[in-house]
Amino acid sequence: MHEEKKIKVGISIGDLNGIGCEVVLKTFEDNRMLDFCTPVIFASNKTISHQKNELKININYYGVQDATKAVDGKINVVNIWREVPKTEFGKATKESGTFALKSLQAATKALKENKIDVLVTAPINKNNIQSKEFNFSGHTDYLAKELEGNSLMFMVTNTLKVGLLTDHIAVKDVATAITPELIKEKVATIEKSLKEDFAVQKPKIALLGINPHSGDNGVIGKEDDDVLKPTITELMNNGKLVFGPYSADSFFGSDAHSNFDAVLAAYHDQGLIPFKTLSFGKGVNYTAGLSKVRTSPDHGTAYEIAGKGEADHSSFKEAVFMALSIYKNREEYKELTQNPLKRQRIKRKEQS
Repeated sequence: MHEEKKIKVGISIGDLNGIGCEVVLKTFEDNRMLDFCTPVIFASNKTISHQKNELKININYYGVQDATKAVDGKINVVNIWREVPKTEFGKATKESGTFALKSLQAATKALKENKIDVLVTAPINKNNIQSKEFNFSGHTDYLAKELEGNSLMFMVTNTLKVGLLTDHIAVKDVATAITPELIKEKVATIEKSLKEDFAVQKPKIALLGINPHSGDNGVIGKEDDDVLKPTITELMNNGKLVFGPYSADSFFGSDAHSNFDAVLAAYHDQGLIPFKTLSFGKGVNYTAGLSKVRTSPDHGTAYEIAGKGEADHSSFKEAVFMALSIYKNREEYKELTQNPLKRQRIKRKEQS
């Protein structure tokens, strides 16, 4: 019987002074992971050797010059630099930012050229990675430029999914950034992702209010009444299962989120504080809406524990599994919708 082709998981190594390399190596220290995918790490043999020795992680890896040469059943390392970067665990240095960018650029290029199937990114430092080549607030904006589509920061687990109307912008700019056009774009992206990436046939989406208590009928700000409510009504009239705006302070504590397939928060902390409180270590940061699949763990560089061997790799491992699941769901959706008979079957299911 023909063995199913392994999915190639490209991995950008992140900030070398943080916990990125540690969580990557710990994930694949378990050889059973190689039954599910073929990891392709974009760094160098010397860098991985140094990190694994420093962290006392027992893995074997296979150096290759190009992702197309990756071998199933092995941890592959694509050599993209010859230098030996100085490792200073716990410090945000310009050098560690430079090599984080080199890894990300090489991995993204391989993804665009179909040399890898999905991309999982280890954490970067958003400050020391800044350069002429990287003038973005994070991975999401960078990948939105590099890959086709309308990006959406989507924090996901199997049971909780939270998207953001605005992500890495100052709180003072949130209200003016949220327009009817932005809401419609993000709802369309999240609905498409739920259908294609998570096999949800009739997505139900909740929108959280911009102001406390969704503005209390204009007493605490007018944005909810003037922008959110009429846009939600328009979307519902067009057949979208979009509801709200809901008061954010009690929405998660009352378990209201369990009635929806996804929640769309107005800004970064409004969505990520409850998500990480409920799901830390199990959550995955997924960039929805792009032509390719990219996931990452739900944490940052964690300089305070870098180099100590204390990092929990659970979220990175979940990011790998989530990328595999989304890739398979996309392939299946593509196959079903390209086949006229199967497409009719989907429509009948959605109408039932």
